[in-house]
Amino acid sequence: MIAADLNIILPEILLSVFAMAGLIGAVYTGKDRLAPMLVWATSAVFVALAVWIATNGSGTNVAFDGMFIDDGFARFAKVVILVSAAAVLLMSQGYMERRGLLRFEYPMLIALAAVGMMVMVSAGDLMALYMGLELQSLALYVVAALRRDNVKSTEAGLKYFVLGALSSGLLLYGASLTYGYAGTTLFSGIIQTATEGEMSLGLLFGLVLLASGLAFKVSAVPFHMWTPDVYEGSPTPVTAFFATAPKVAAMALFARVLHDAFGGAVGDWQQVIALLSVLSMFLGAVAAIGQRDIKRLMAYSSIAHMGYALMGLAAGTAFGVQAMLIYMAIYVTMNVGTFAFILLMERDGQPVTDIEALGMYAKREPGKALAMLVLLFSLAGVPPLVGFFGKLYVLRGAYEAGLAWLAIAGVIASVIGAFYYLRIVYYMYFGEDREDALDGGKSPVLWGFLMASAVIMVVGVVNLFGIESAAQAAAATLVN
Repeated sequence: MIAADLNIILPEILLSVFAMAGLIGAVYTGKDRLAPMLVWATSAVFVALAVWIATNGSGTNVAFDGMFIDDGFARFAKVVILVSAAAVLLMSQGYMERRGLLRFEYPMLIALAAVGMMVMVSAGDLMALYMGLELQSLALYVVAALRRDNVKSTEAGLKYFVLGALSSGLLLYGASLTYGYAGTTLFSGIIQTATEGEMSLGLLFGLVLLASGLAFKVSAVPFHMWTPDVYEGSPTPVTAFFATAPKVAAMALFARVLHDAFGGAVGDWQQVIALLSVLSMFLGAVAAIGQRDIKRLMAYSSIAHMGYALMGLAAGTAFGVQAMLIYMAIYVTMNVGTFAFILLMERDGQPVTDIEALGMYAKREPGKALAMLVLLFSLAGVPPLVGFFGKLYVLRGAYEAGLAWLAIAGVIASVIGAFYYLRIVYYMYFGEDREDALDGGKSPVLWGFLMASAVIMVVGVVNLFGIESAAQAAAATLVN
């Protein structure tokens, strides 16, 4: 039995062993000299594991009496998490090296965070959920404050830690209430107790508190307070990581809890998730308008996009989960390209995040400006780019589930949000040509990721690279 269980969690074991071996090896062989090699090795391991999971997994496998679930849904989320983590790691190496931030702990902490995320999306029990969540969070608290000599970075790490502790407390209280009223921590046992119209008040409170803790992880309103400050204060590659893999893991965990543990009581949580969705969409759209720092703008953009993803989740259907998965995969791809561009924003070798510094950028760097224009239009949901189809899926999911008001609100929020994306385009093509113009980063890796993301946004309209059918199969394993 144990051998079969260990075989199911083998990818997580291998990544954990790699991270621990990397830490020990770096400590005993000169520490930071190994850091560049560890970045490439970690990225290679991520990609290898993603290929392994995508090609070898089949059916639904359960380990440790239901605590760990390896199904199509978990495998889809893990592939997106690992590929996006590998992309961000590769993007970050040059930036971190030039600023003396590339220490051996960085790739190893990202690897441990990835282990936590993989456990999160496969959690079939409240205890496994909490273990995965905390492993991810503890690694990210340290990464956020990686720039120890910078006040803003230290502040970002501390804010993330304090508010993260608060959200963990809410989640644990919700888990204890759920256990108390359901009599079990297994999702398969909770779903038998949580049935439509018969759910006790205590179990309902447990659900609301669990949702509140998870809403913090996806930075949904009103649990978004940490996002702008952490995005601005953290080193830009760390911000890029926050905006990609952890969001996918948290959203997948959210879907797992709602459908595996409370799937029999959709009516009890649908309006709560719909409210989180509409608040996130509108706050993200409106608050981003006044931002002048591109990292803070991307923070509010992230809040809005999580609102759209929650719209798919609020549908409470298999198609809604499919729409959410498609949206998250597209969102991660757009963010990888956008942050590659932000990492290229430099003046005399120093990073610049002021949007106005992009004045007439297209005149000096027409290729990069065009790629960024495509990504911004896709983030805004302009047809026929891939970002438009992501929004179309979640809007359709909400409408077909009888949430027409939510779909209409999503369209309105999308129109408002288009303003701040178009403003960046305006600065790049029609802004004031400044004397202290950006000199443009020369990293071929960043240039490659920027161009690749932009091309995917255009070429992907043909068949979404097969993501649609993969997401459909993944959603079908979660929502029976």
